[in-house]
Amino acid sequence: MSELDKCFRTGQLKKSVPDMEKAKASLISSEENQKDAQVQLDNKSYKWAFIAAYASMFHAARALLFKDGVKERSHFCLYLYVKEKYGGIIEEKYFSEINTLREGRHAILYGDEDIKIKEVDEVEADSAVKIAKGFLDSVKKLIK
Repeated sequence: MSELDKCFRTGQLKKSVPDMEKAKASLISSEENQKDAQVQLDNKSYKWAFIAAYASMFHAARALLFKDGVKERSHFCLYLYVKEKYGGIIEEKYFSEINTLREGRHAILYGDEDIKIKEVDEVEADSAVKIAKGFLDSVKKLIK
């Protein structure tokens, strides 16, 4: 059984009715988070730029799930779903990046096993903002 199958089996992903209105609303949330990420980057608040960039990617990915009629209860399962269903349609680099940002966000907000909070520098934040923008643009092309 694949990891994605486990997500459905455990209820972390659930089949639903496709909902383009929710998909479009999620894209709006993604765009707002993208703008917030850029503002935080410009203000040299790199940790919050990184978190907002991830939020932008999360909501863009979530738009794809709404379009497909899938509800998520797990950030990791959301990542697995978009990677499997949209690999080959969306550039592969975005799938590793969304997972990297997901893990980084978790480390920033919650720390690791030693409660070390991840630090984010300007280069990392700038990269996160750019990758989130590219992913959002790719998803927008699929949701018209």
